[in-house]
Amino acid sequence: MSSPAIIIENLTKSYGNLKAVDNLSLEVEEGIVFGFLGPNGAGKTTTILSMLGLIIPDNGKVMLLGHDISREPVKIKERIGYLPENATVYGELTAWKNLEFFANFYRMSKSEKEKKIEELLKLVGLWDVRYRKAKTFSKGMKQRLLIAQTFINDPELLILDEPTSGLDPEGARLVKDLIRDARSEGKTVFFSSHILSEVEELSNKVGIIVSGKLKAVGSIRDIKKEFMELEGYEIKLETKEPLPKIDHPEIIRMEFVGSNRAVIFAKRDIREDISRYLSNHDITILSLEIEEPSLEDVFLRTIYGRDRE
Repeated sequence: MSSPAIIIENLTKSYGNLKAVDNLSLEVEEGIVFGFLGPNGAGKTTTILSMLGLIIPDNGKVMLLGHDISREPVKIKERIGYLPENATVYGELTAWKNLEFFANFYRMSKSEKEKKIEELLKLVGLWDVRYRKAKTFSKGMKQRLLIAQTFINDPELLILDEPTSGLDPEGARLVKDLIRDARSEGKTVFFSSHILSEVEELSNKVGIIVSGKLKAVGSIRDIKKEFMELEGYEIKLETKEPLPKIDHPEIIRMEFVGSNRAVIFAKRDIREDISRYLSNHDITILSLEIEEPSLEDVFLRTIYGRDRE
């Protein structure tokens, strides 16, 4: 069994009296897409910078691809691709020269570099402007160039901080396709995003960080299940005949929508009990289903709900 691509143990980082990351521990398996969520100031970027050895944490340990980042930073960085949230391009260099500059940091022959640069510029839609200076590019074009730069060394692990920031819908779709392709090739992707639908669409697992603490981690399905177990189940019911009020100890409340439809809020999944009850009353069920919470519901409740209680 392979070791996790990322292991973070008891990571802590403070700035004066502000504890940006508070005793955070996390493991990310190889070959998955991990979405890292949190409000502004939650500690996402500090966590990422600590993972990469770009800032020194007060406490804790980070292992990337089986290596301790504090002891073998160069060896690790040869195998990862990193896209910072507010990265910049070299404006006086052309698109080609920007990529060539970063390719020179890796052990690649001239022909390998040229082939890779051509491939990436075509992939991100900048081939036709490869000899234009990057300072003439729009924000979206610069972001595309930065994304190409992230892939220049064919990394095993991608760490992306807000990768679709500044991109139009076409550019955002390109990034999502690249993330999917990376996953299909067995690469590991760790990315942060404020676009919850994007995280839900792409991620095998997610983590939610609030005020430096990891509040939830797991598959989206597991996190939603945990959320429902804590907050209750919303069950939608429609019947052929008029619907009576259902008497059940697990029902928190029952909201009628017309004579034969209702939304039932229950402490647990009681669909079997409801089905049995209505059958005993000779009432035909047309539909009976749980309304799953969205990732946004879980995210907002994690940040603004239980933490305030």
